[in-house]
Amino acid sequence: MQFGIFSVSDITRDPTTGVTPSESERIDAIVKIAQKTEEVGMDVFAIGEHHNPPFFSSSPTTLLAYIAATTERLLLTTSTTLITTNDPVRIAEEYAMLQHLAKGRMDLMLGRGNTGPVYPWFGQDIRQSLPLALENYNLLHRLWREDVVDWEGHFRTPLQGFTSTPRPLDDVPPFVWHGSIRTPEIAEQAAYYGDGFFANNIFWPKEHYQRLIAFYRQRFEHYGHGSQKEAIVGLGGQAYIAKNSQDAKREFRPYFNEAPVYGHGPSMEDFTEMTPLTVGSPQEVIDRTLEFREWAGDYQRQLFLMDHAGLPLATVLKQLDLLGEEVIPVLRKETEARRDPETAPAPTHERLVKAKYGEAAPRQVRPNANRGDNVTGTSPYQDTEQEPAFPAL
Repeated sequence: MQFGIFSVSDITRDPTTGVTPSESERIDAIVKIAQKTEEVGMDVFAIGEHHNPPFFSSSPTTLLAYIAATTERLLLTTSTTLITTNDPVRIAEEYAMLQHLAKGRMDLMLGRGNTGPVYPWFGQDIRQSLPLALENYNLLHRLWREDVVDWEGHFRTPLQGFTSTPRPLDDVPPFVWHGSIRTPEIAEQAAYYGDGFFANNIFWPKEHYQRLIAFYRQRFEHYGHGSQKEAIVGLGGQAYIAKNSQDAKREFRPYFNEAPVYGHGPSMEDFTEMTPLTVGSPQEVIDRTLEFREWAGDYQRQLFLMDHAGLPLATVLKQLDLLGEEVIPVLRKETEARRDPETAPAPTHERLVKAKYGEAAPRQVRPNANRGDNVTGTSPYQDTEQEPAFPAL
């Protein structure tokens, strides 16, 4: 089981002080949070993608590349990469570059996001969000696996003899998770390709996520990728921890009450009853998290949301200390003891390379000096009667 932190990159006023951090302060803070995630012994750090206030993470690959350079073993990922409004060619290029810079310590989670206006900002129609997600990922999947791609679809210009560069590290594409909170077609897509499925496990009762995960597992097996137990599942979760439950509730209540995403709605007690939010002692967080397995089955990745709702950096870092020192070690031990031996291990670059090559050395792509594409040297004009007028480079 991989454990880690994910952030939605919100910039929110601290209701106890009235202070709203600047963009620069929040960006610096998220780097410190990622570094702390590694320091306290967790495995994964994830950041979302947003293009509107009050969020700052419009360029997750830039941020994650910097974090990769300042950490040693932390696996870096996204909690959403927008497959609908990003060009899949750019996703292929940018995340392959990140994969090289991070030496394989990365993967990504694709999703449609939750901000409707982002579609026209990038020239797309929200009414086409699902067809966009399906078509764009089909192209991305091919770009990382085929050296030369001919492709034509509905939502972007065709590609002829196109090679995405750089090629994936060791010629093994980054592992992809598909994130969804409501759409069975996305669970179907994840199952079809044998990819991972991530349920953010934040705002809905467990029965909602349980149905999507069960559907994904069934379809994963249907497409021949392994048994339902071998399907790759990830879950989110929210927690606020203090040494005892009373302090946790007292400290977190003002943040909960004013949080843009759920403030001024159900009480904190009702919300924790209806959703996976846990506000309490380390043992309460352990007990609640272990319950996830009872309805989701064995899964491979557990991420916690802990830097939201205006919590100041010092408080978040203290939370990570408690999580890393008192919660994660127990969760590791207990999840391993309860794990079904048929459960697939968590995906890593090393495991993907081993699965593809066995004991052989992985392929290392080298540019071809011949005119044409940079891998095979095949000219896009080889079947035409006349070469182009411009000189070959």
